[in-house]
Amino acid sequence: MVFSRFLRLILLLSLVSSSFSYTTSPSNSTASDQTLRPQEEIQKLKLIRNELLKINKPTVKTIQSSDGDTIDCVPTHQQPAFDHPLLHGHRPMDPPEMPKGYSKDDESYEDSQLWSLTGESCPEGTVPIRRTTEQDMLRASSVRRFGRKIRRVRRDSTSNGHEHAVGYVSGRQYYGAKASINVWSPIVTSQYEFSLSQIWVIAGSFTHDLNTIEAGWQISPELYGDTYPRFFTYWTSDAYRTTGCYNLLCSGFVQTNRRIAIGAAISPRSSYKGGQFDIRLLIWKDPKHGHWWLQFGSGVLVGYWPAFLFTHLRQHGSMVQFGGEIVNTRPGGSHTSTQMGSGHFAGEGFGKASYFRNLQMVDWDNTLIPVSNLKILADHPNCYDIRGGTSRVWGNYFYYGGPGKNPRCP
Repeated sequence: MVFSRFLRLILLLSLVSSSFSYTTSPSNSTASDQTLRPQEEIQKLKLIRNELLKINKPTVKTIQSSDGDTIDCVPTHQQPAFDHPLLHGHRPMDPPEMPKGYSKDDESYEDSQLWSLTGESCPEGTVPIRRTTEQDMLRASSVRRFGRKIRRVRRDSTSNGHEHAVGYVSGRQYYGAKASINVWSPIVTSQYEFSLSQIWVIAGSFTHDLNTIEAGWQISPELYGDTYPRFFTYWTSDAYRTTGCYNLLCSGFVQTNRRIAIGAAISPRSSYKGGQFDIRLLIWKDPKHGHWWLQFGSGVLVGYWPAFLFTHLRQHGSMVQFGGEIVNTRPGGSHTSTQMGSGHFAGEGFGKASYFRNLQMVDWDNTLIPVSNLKILADHPNCYDIRGGTSRVWGNYFYYGGPGKNPRCP
């Protein structure tokens, strides 16, 4: 039953937007078709500009990143979250009580992002927000659903094109999760595919009221226009139908930090047989106010998802997942060559395969505890696989990933 329930839940953790193409063959086109097309384009551009006015807020400083991003320093109280009716006139919450057992002295690399390598930073009282451009929205398959996941997900993973290699726990009440996630630059072969590695905190049912909180790194050419691994967040309270979005692309997540830009490129990245880099993420529920907080790296609070955004997650999670996901559009009728993790199978181990390490949960008493009864699943193991283990230094961990198309994955 647990395995079956997990299969149904995993299939709706889907991050890709469907691609729609509208074409008319020359033999079937009419004069009225040709006169309508420019008008439709004008309406689309008007819609895009209206959406950009909602997303991009007034800025007191602008920083240009070497990867082409523009980072806007937006007054904290003017960020998109405060467009929400329940947050009008509010200010961000004060930092919450950290989970018991948390230590800043844990082994960790210094986390950084490309934009911060300029040496510039956002001033006090502002938050850094990656500027959304007209080109970003023109790449999207749906302007009205820009920054959101697809509305409906089929139950059959082979038909929706999403493939996973994950570790998961279920059957208890979960108040948070923590892990260090190895960062790579896997190859993504199509604009409408992606590769990601993340933590999911989940509650609710498959059909209509699924609640999720998600954070990790992703490569998404459609969303960002490049192939850099980027720090991202997501949330939904109705199974991706009308609520939620990536990053700060709607009112929801409240950012409190001026050093981390959600959606910005991560630097450095790991290399095969070379240096290894990971980011440490902690998601947990503030026991006093009930909001879900996010920490990136060693002691850097990014912000929080207000409790009122959710239904089931107002209380607790019922499942936590860690791992990788890709989209397979089956180009040319064969499996995609889009990579997961490092692009190498789990069996290659450290320095070659991607990993999650030091997996922990937050219990009812706001205490960090090791993950117990971790189950692992790769739904297409000839394409992407996973191997778990435990050690004194890494605690619960697993290697995962793969190259996609290969002789065993045609």
